[in-house]
Amino acid sequence: MADRRTFAEQAMPFAPQLYSAGLRMTRNPADAEDLVQETLLRGFRSFESFTEGTNLRAWLFRILTNAYINRYRAKQRRPQETDLAEVEDLYLYRRLGNLDAVFSNRSAEDQLLEMFTDDEVKQALEDLPENFRLPVLLADVEGFPYKEIAEILDIPIGTVMSRLHRGRKQMHRALYEYAMQRGILNDPEPAGDASDG
Repeated sequence: MADRRTFAEQAMPFAPQLYSAGLRMTRNPADAEDLVQETLLRGFRSFESFTEGTNLRAWLFRILTNAYINRYRAKQRRPQETDLAEVEDLYLYRRLGNLDAVFSNRSAEDQLLEMFTDDEVKQALEDLPENFRLPVLLADVEGFPYKEIAEILDIPIGTVMSRLHRGRKQMHRALYEYAMQRGILNDPEPAGDASDG
C-alpha cells in the first residue's frame, strides 16, 4: 500500500510525459493541463490502492487515459471507425523506391521519419481516429509494451495489436500523401502492384 504523503515526490517527475500525452489526446493545451490536473488529483486520491514496486508510470497513464475517455469521448456519440482493410501493409515503404544507398546504416523507420517534418508526423498521428491514435501514441511515442497498453486501455492485447497495425497503416498512407505533395516521390501511386495480386 502506497503512502499519500509520497505521492507528489513519486508522481511529479511523470507530469511532463502526462502533459505531452494529454496534449496529443486532446489537441488543446488548456484541455491537456486540465486532464493532467485531473489525473494527478485522481492519482492522489487513490494512491493508497497503488501497489508499491509496480509501474507507477503505467498506473498514471491508465488514469490519464480513463480520464480522457470519460471526459472527451462522452461528448461524442461514437468514435469514428475507419476501414483500412484495403490499405496494404507497408504502404509507404513500398512506394519510396531504393533509398538503401542513401541511408545504409539506419533502420527503415528512422530513414523514413527523417524525410518528414516533425509537424507532418505529428499531424499524421493526430489525424488518426481515436481508437487507433491512443494505442499508437502509447506504443510509439510513450514506449509502452503491448501488455501495458492493454491494461491502460482496458482492452485485450489482440485488440491492441490490431489497432496498432491499422493505425500505423493509416499513418503510412498520410505520410505517403505528404511525400507526394513535397515531391519526395516523383511517380504517382501505381494502380496496382505485383504484390497486390
